[in-house]
This record gives sequence, structure tokens and C-alpha cells, in this order.
Amino acid sequence: MSLAAFLDAHRAVVRVALGRVRGSSPREAGTEMFVADTDLHGTIGGGRLEYMAIARAREMLREGILGDRMDLPLGPEIGQCCGGRVEVTLARMGARDRAAAHARDEAARAAAPEVLIFGAGHVGRAIADLMQHMPVRAVLLDTRPEELGRATARVEMRVSVLPEADVALAGRGAAFIVATHDHALDFLVADAALARGDAAYVGLIGSRTKRAKFDRFVRDHGTAADSARLTCPIGAGPSRDKRPAIIAACVTAEVMTALTTTAAAGPRLETPCRGMDTRGAAIREVPRG
Repeated sequence: MSLAAFLDAHRAVVRVALGRVRGSSPREAGTEMFVADTDLHGTIGGGRLEYMAIARAREMLREGILGDRMDLPLGPEIGQCCGGRVEVTLARMGARDRAAAHARDEAARAAAPEVLIFGAGHVGRAIADLMQHMPVRAVLLDTRPEELGRATARVEMRVSVLPEADVALAGRGAAFIVATHDHALDFLVADAALARGDAAYVGLIGSRTKRAKFDRFVRDHGTAADSARLTCPIGAGPSRDKRPAIIAACVTAEVMTALTTTAAAGPRLETPCRGMDTRGAAIREVPRG
């Protein structure tokens, strides 16, 4: 549930925020959580700290208290071992507070990185199921409407007429997961994503053999793709488990690590690619199988 939906569902809410943080803490200053009488949204780090903050927030709701502040040591006094100290601010939300929270939530959602999942098969749907819980704007795309109809994740669903064009329209620093039902289409989409030069992650489902075929495709067709930046197989890691849910968990970890690393490094310097011509990619002949 989004913050906007949470606030709309509850008339009385207390905003709980970490103010000053000294030493080690489970979350950074500015982290916020929203507490209703029987529900909550977000987390300030869990543990005894969060338990005490939730209890105080609900006490405020019951007694009509508008604001409070807690100064808590994160040590044995409260059953935690972080060793730091945090100041927690609690405030019952009025109409203006709700409007401001709505605006912050919308801004955060708009700024979230895009993750485009090409292919709504077993693996694609499993990845979408996990990505719906990540701080990203996930899109599940397929050329087959009936396969999208089988997906249940709360992410954007898009029937893709020309997948390479969807690659071109994605924002800078997007992540691309390629797992379609067609190896030829896989190659076209992965090639277009790599040719952008600004993707945080490009992953292609398959094997080492498929990776070798893709490398040969790039060489033979002289595309602008930097195949060294391709992750293939995706979700390999230390696990050899090929069940869709396990692959999805590993892929989600790969993508979130790549997005976090890219965000920490700052914007890339490659040439922007909005408006790139994908018509050539759309008509290339690629190896089948």
C-alpha cells in the first residue's frame, strides 16, 4: 500500500520521525513511519525502539495528544545493542500535514528508478511480485496480452508492440530485465538496452551458451552495445536452483545492488539516448535458439 492510500484509509494518524541521530542507529535521521490505531506504514528500524514509538503513538491517538518527543539510548536500557542514541518526534497529522506527506510521496515515487521487466512468463511474473515491494517504478511488459493477464503484482502492466521502443523511452539509469518467450526478441531488447549506455543494469535470462551467442550477435551486427556490461545468466549467484521464485529473489538482489551503486556513484556520463533510433534493431535478423 502506498503512503497516499494509507493516509486515505485512516482518519487519525501519527507521524513518527527520527530527528537527531548520534552514533550507530538502525535508520538515518529523517526516516519516518506513520501509525494508525491498528495499522502502520513504513519503519524506523524495528526492534524495541520501534515498538516503543508505536506504543506511544497509539497512546497519543487514544488520549488526543497532538505531539511528543522521545530521546532514546539504543543500548541495554531498552534491549538493543546499536550503541547510538536517537531523538524521535511524534506528531498527529492534520490536513496540511497530510497534503505535505502526499506531495513527498508523489515526488519520491516520480524520482524512483525504473525497472523494466520484459517477459511476463513464470520468471518475469515472479520478479514483478518482488519488485512491487521495492522502492522502484516497476513495469512488466509483454507482447502477449494473455500472459500479462496472468500477472498479479501491483506494478504497471504494458502490452509492448515494439519492445525496443519501450527501451528507448525509459528514463536514464533504468534497469532492464530481459526474459521474453523468444530468444530473438531477447537479443533485440538486450542489445537496445546496452546501446543506451546509461542503464544501471541489463540482465538477460539464459545460460553461458546463450551469452556466447549474444556476444557473437553483437560482433556480427556491429551494434553499439557494450556486451561486457550484460549480466547473463541472471540470478546465478551461488545458487543452482532454477525455480522461478528463487531466480526472482536473486535477480531482485542484483538489480537493487546495481541501482544503489549507480545512485551512490552519481549520474553516468554516457551519451543520452532518448529519441535513439530503434528501427534498425527492429528489423535485424538474429539467430533463433
